[in-house]
Amino acid sequence: MPRTLLRMLFIDTPSEVLSWLGKQGTRPVAALVVIGIALPWLGTMLKPYVTEAVFVLLCIAFLRVDSAGFKTCIRRPFIVGAATAWTSVAVPVLFGIGCLALGLDRQTPGLFLGLMLQAVASPMMAAPALAALMGLDATLVLVTLITSTALIPITAPLFAHLFVGPTLSISPWLLAVRLFAILAGAALVGFLARRVLGMATIERHNDRINGLNILVLFVFVAALMEKVGDRFVAAPMITIRLAALAFLVFLAVLLLTTLLFLFAGRERALALAFMASQRNMGLMLAATGGALPDLTWLYFALSQFPIYLSPQLLRPIVRLILKLPNQSIQRTSFSRR
Repeated sequence: MPRTLLRMLFIDTPSEVLSWLGKQGTRPVAALVVIGIALPWLGTMLKPYVTEAVFVLLCIAFLRVDSAGFKTCIRRPFIVGAATAWTSVAVPVLFGIGCLALGLDRQTPGLFLGLMLQAVASPMMAAPALAALMGLDATLVLVTLITSTALIPITAPLFAHLFVGPTLSISPWLLAVRLFAILAGAALVGFLARRVLGMATIERHNDRINGLNILVLFVFVAALMEKVGDRFVAAPMITIRLAALAFLVFLAVLLLTTLLFLFAGRERALALAFMASQRNMGLMLAATGGALPDLTWLYFALSQFPIYLSPQLLRPIVRLILKLPNQSIQRTSFSRR
């Protein structure tokens, strides 16, 4: 009896909590932003662990890579190659030219740095799961995500050197080394864990892994949201303008990518557009060690609003465009994260 009670208190209960959390879809993800703003002291406490949190999130993502889906999508190399070139090369170039043309590098170097780090970042590792939840082609997103992420130790330092230069606190070479170390280490841990556990075990504990993913994600979100409330009280108009800019950038990338890839079909175009608009700024924070200006931190924080709210906001639009029945979207799970 005592052993049973201990198991319920210290093993079954946390496990059930993780399972429940993992079954809630995108709602907890959106709630993280609100909790992070409401409890800034949590952000202060968790801020030193942002790099570790991003690393764990990457390990979980590599743990769940669908190798069968990857092989299937590789058979369409043109679409994957074009999408990789777009998100890894064209997007940073367009951001850089646009920011320099507007003179942001001279007027607001902190915002300029934030925009460029957003542009050079690879897509978020959670993008395939969120795409699947919306009824989009998660496999195509996954493959393009992997190819784009593999290139980032080369592309991110290159564009950082070309456009940002001395504004960045670390050298492009050190940025490349850190990015490679984080990604290679996470891939090694994730693939080894997958080999030891086996896909059957991973699938069986899918909801618990989702719940763990959300808890670790909170470390990153809370750290970003630490000063958002105070900044809004101190300078509401600046904060509102930055938030509006974050949504504008998100929608611009989304619409441009959709139009560019319409030749591949509406579903694939929307899937790739969603992926390209979800930039992994956490990876850039981890690679720079968080040594960024306050304005860059604030823009990164506000950029999380369109990222985490978009699955809820865009789902009705996707349903309308693709004419998917309501049930097919609701049944989609996070099994491909």
